[in-house]
Amino acid sequence: MNRPDYLQNYHFLWEVFDVMVGGKSALDANSYLGQLETKDDVVSFLSGYGFDYNDPVQNAELFGNFQEAVQFIRRYFLKEGNEKEGLELEIPKKILVCSDISDLFLMATNNGNINQLKAENIWAGIILKVMHTILHADKDLRYRYFSTIQFQIFDRFYKFIHRDQDDNLFLKNESGDELIPLVDFQTKAKKSRDSIIIKLLHKTENVAEELFDRIGVRFVTENVVDTLRVMKFLYKNYVISVHNIKPSRSQNSLLDLEKFKSEYFELEKKTIKDNLLLEDFLKEINDVVSSCRLGNIKRDHNEHTLSDYSSFHFTCRQLIKYKNPFMTEFNQIKRMAKEQQENEIAKKIIDLDTSSIAKDIRFFYPFEVQVTDIKSHKRNTEGEASHLEYKKKQLISARNRLFRPLLEFLQ
Repeated sequence: MNRPDYLQNYHFLWEVFDVMVGGKSALDANSYLGQLETKDDVVSFLSGYGFDYNDPVQNAELFGNFQEAVQFIRRYFLKEGNEKEGLELEIPKKILVCSDISDLFLMATNNGNINQLKAENIWAGIILKVMHTILHADKDLRYRYFSTIQFQIFDRFYKFIHRDQDDNLFLKNESGDELIPLVDFQTKAKKSRDSIIIKLLHKTENVAEELFDRIGVRFVTENVVDTLRVMKFLYKNYVISVHNIKPSRSQNSLLDLEKFKSEYFELEKKTIKDNLLLEDFLKEINDVVSSCRLGNIKRDHNEHTLSDYSSFHFTCRQLIKYKNPFMTEFNQIKRMAKEQQENEIAKKIIDLDTSSIAKDIRFFYPFEVQVTDIKSHKRNTEGEASHLEYKKKQLISARNRLFRPLLEFLQ
């Protein structure tokens, strides 16, 4: 039977639909690049992606990303760089001697014949996936303002962090009538570039703007009751704005708040009725907290968080204000130019149109807040719940995701 010609117009790429509307990541698609048959196809693909293949600077940038992706894979995913977690594999020589980035794209799709892929074709796809991730990590426009972001976010917290003459740490409001003892206050100032790439490689979104933990703070209190007081303090003193919290990122693995709320109301009635002294109230409320502690629970938004990790955890956004230093300096030069108007260069400076250059830039930037008690903190940072174990799980997840098609092919 002859195949009608018109069926070509109704030939659908089902994996593309899965990515477009089915919630699947392009990194998990078997036909990662679809069907690229010629160099012109590659040039068109790159143009749609945002790169001009014929621009020597952009082409060199892509080739630099290719070389970095190869080294990144060797360092983290192969035994030559990672003896414990790396795979006993070697990158094909044909890929290593590649000198034109378009050849890598054509290799990844076997010149459009995606139904007859070989190991080297799958390898090319793996490298392109890492290149794609590196590009997203590097093209976050806000990254250039990171020092300003870091200062403005941390400054809101540091103004309320105090130590007394005995080196005791506590939160204190501006009037000084509220003090909350702290065991520790920690900041996460910056995530390493490699850590960002690994995290993106195991995230479905695979977009740098969706990383919410580049900046973070952690409060460690003496007891669970004080974790609640800390969160109240942050809200009451406008250190964070609850209206800027991202709901899907909020996590409570410390206390059954519904149960605690119910039992607290009963305690509040008893406190008023019996006129309890502070020390008696504290004993009672700590007993209530003990009965409301949460056990091991499953995390929904991060499968690599260990099940015995206990804390209050949320992501907030802060409006960052950045003043462009160029405009300050340019305006000084412009004032000097007005004093030299007979000079041709001075006239050009005065006539320059700077309306398209932003004087002030304002944007929201996410940061994480974690509040936990010392008992939970010790458990969080020891044994299975250690940060190293967390990072190891991330790495293995990224490795398995990238190399699953190759390992299945080689079986």
